[in-house]
Amino acid sequence: MRFVSAQLLALFEGDLWRDNAEHANAMARRLSEAVSDIDGVRLVTKVEANAVFPTLPRLASERLMERFRFYFWDETTGQVRWMCAWATTEADVEAFTRAVREELAQPR
Repeated sequence: MRFVSAQLLALFEGDLWRDNAEHANAMARRLSEAVSDIDGVRLVTKVEANAVFPTLPRLASERLMERFRFYFWDETTGQVRWMCAWATTEADVEAFTRAVREELAQPR
């Protein structure tokens, strides 16, 4: 229990938990803004935390899932769930956005 407690103490001291959450939320907003102009991506909900819930063509999602870890949120509509975390970087967001653009530019 001491090992687990030490981790929790570190997380709560100095509001590290809040800094981590704010960063994850900011990366989700950044991702949402970055993909908002991509033809074929439809943002279903407003980003309110660290998740983005877009719809895109199923084949593009499946090809992206081969390279990135995410899943279908609603298979019937093609809606997926993209999550950002405390460790998500701006470079991660840019690389993922680039991959989404590339996939949607391919013939269906």
